[in-house]
Amino acid sequence: MMDKIKWNDRFNIGVESIDKAHQRLFSIVHKMLDLNDDEKDRQWICEEGIKYFKSYTLKHFADEEAYMQSIHYEGYEAHKRIHDDMRDRTLPVLEKDMVESEYSVESVQHFLGICIGWLTGHIMLEDHAITGKISYKWKYEPTEETAVLEEVTGKVFKELFGLELETVSEHYAGEDFGKRVCYRLSYRDQEKKTVQVFFILEERLVLRMISQLAGREITKTNKVAVDAMSLIAQQFMKRIGVCFHANGLYHLEKSNLMTQEQIVQDFGYEYPRYSLLFNTGTGYFALCIKSR
Repeated sequence: MMDKIKWNDRFNIGVESIDKAHQRLFSIVHKMLDLNDDEKDRQWICEEGIKYFKSYTLKHFADEEAYMQSIHYEGYEAHKRIHDDMRDRTLPVLEKDMVESEYSVESVQHFLGICIGWLTGHIMLEDHAITGKISYKWKYEPTEETAVLEEVTGKVFKELFGLELETVSEHYAGEDFGKRVCYRLSYRDQEKKTVQVFFILEERLVLRMISQLAGREITKTNKVAVDAMSLIAQQFMKRIGVCFHANGLYHLEKSNLMTQEQIVQDFGYEYPRYSLLFNTGTGYFALCIKSR
């Protein structure tokens, strides 16, 4: 994780004020990572570091949005929605998770991992688009269908696992939120159009689910647990399909595990049409859907 947050000149977008702000944000997270090893003062360090990070982030968002408006950037509305999602949903949920868990190792890992991933991805894929170096990646924006998918996902998740979902982000871009198990389910319809579903779960959430189903504590993610979770993911999507009256329209072609690197690489080519990140209270869960 440390290597992922070292500043590199490739992060520069060519606007001095924005580049300096990005360097400062990297510096804040880097310092929090260094100081987080201090068991005695972890809570105080995290409280103060998060306050400063959040305050500086919101100021940076406002400054960056003002710059985009000043140059009449065509992707302004989409870019601002990503800022709003981070400000209004992601940061508050991450902060709440840390406070309620008394700054547990897992909750701090969620915060740092998502912030690092968000910063690097956002700068390289969205901020570079401001100066025309690349085209912006979030071509699909949250719609009424997104809200329905959130609602249905929460309903099915509670029915199957007895867990309440809290939405962390509607713009999940593959950020690392800890040790994970990642499945890709590939479907095809009668017209040969493909739909890919990414079912990404924090390992401790997988262990809780499998333990609940097995009626005994499972402490390791072995092949049995991985295979069982793959079938659970497929059943989960069938339940989702029922709610959207889509069962029978698509058939599953294959299901395969993916590494963190493969997820980041896949998302780097094209972001999913729907890309949701949730907190279950027992671990994080992402549901992402691509259609082609």
